[in-house]
Amino acid sequence: MDPKFISIQDFSYNLPEHKIAVFPLEKRDESKLLLYKNHQITDTLFQNLPLNLPEETLLIANNTRVIHARIYFQKLSGSQIEVFCLEPKNLNYEEAFLSKKECTWKVLLGNAKRWKGEILEKEILVHTQLIKLQAELIKKDGAFGVVKFTWVQTEINFGELLHFAGILPLPPYLNRVAGEKDEISYQTLFAKKEGSVAAPTAGLHFTEQVIESLKKKKILQEEITLHVGAGTFMPVKSDTMADHEMHRETVIIAKSTLVQIEKNLIKQKAIVPVGTTSLRTLESLYWFGLKLMQGGLNQKELLVNQWDPYELTESTEPIGSIQAILKMMELNGLDELIGSTQLLIAPGYKFKFADGLITNFHQPNSTLLLLVAAFLGENWKRVYEYALENNFRFLSFGDSSLLWRN
Repeated sequence: MDPKFISIQDFSYNLPEHKIAVFPLEKRDESKLLLYKNHQITDTLFQNLPLNLPEETLLIANNTRVIHARIYFQKLSGSQIEVFCLEPKNLNYEEAFLSKKECTWKVLLGNAKRWKGEILEKEILVHTQLIKLQAELIKKDGAFGVVKFTWVQTEINFGELLHFAGILPLPPYLNRVAGEKDEISYQTLFAKKEGSVAAPTAGLHFTEQVIESLKKKKILQEEITLHVGAGTFMPVKSDTMADHEMHRETVIIAKSTLVQIEKNLIKQKAIVPVGTTSLRTLESLYWFGLKLMQGGLNQKELLVNQWDPYELTESTEPIGSIQAILKMMELNGLDELIGSTQLLIAPGYKFKFADGLITNFHQPNSTLLLLVAAFLGENWKRVYEYALENNFRFLSFGDSSLLWRN
């Protein structure tokens, strides 16, 4: 199947509104866990995840942290403008958050027609200091734009300002504003590197107890970073995937994590990403490594395009791809691989690294559901029917699944 000719309408199902989990469970690891293996479907609780993983399985989780991306400004006329920070204009998150006096972001605008280009201002109490944050519209393209933020106090960085000025952005389908409890419940236990506008929700089920049980079972754990963009919620509006532009997201992978992936490949031990973001990052490594093998080791920044898997004609073993990346990093003295991926995984995709996948249940007509369908084949329908018939909770705060490739 050529993914370009896939119609998103073929990847839909009826999701009743009452099946969507609007709030999380009080105890994260008491969520249900659907198990799919060898065409068989059963279920248990997430706290039993370690019992369902072989020893020396490598779990790879996304350690991105959700930022207070949504800022509301009030115009003198009374109109409210929403400035939703998507990503730094230069894509360097660490530099942007440490910026003093000014920084520039790509944004999504709410009530965009009301903003005619005048400077917007907002007073923010940071600890005990009242700070005036100004927003200047540099560029506007429909609902999207580029905004320059400025403030006078040089001792305050933008990361601090955003924390106090912004609001945690919950997914739009929850139809509610973030509350105080969401500050904890909408961050994973792995969350360290700030930059996402949505949580990598497969990680929300993990607790300290589950992680301790994984260690006792000799399950290996590594972390990667993919800063989840708002594109993850954007519906596919085109008739076929050929006309759909996949969102690009920043990724960061430590050299030590690549070394552990190499070891698991050599020992033929399972590799299981925690969530679709971790899976896309992991699989992107293959295509970047292949590009290095084809074009030489002079490309230092990971870059994977939407159609690379379906247009690159040559191939290699997964371990060869990882070793090419490690060789490039060694030559350039790199401890981290940084870049971006636009990888689209849809039916027809051949997986290179992932043996299993831990993931929640996704929206109809979404690229996330396409990914699951690529992973399971036509059996994705059986999995979702089982979840619907057995009272599983859906979407970000919903239940989980452990899926094994056939």
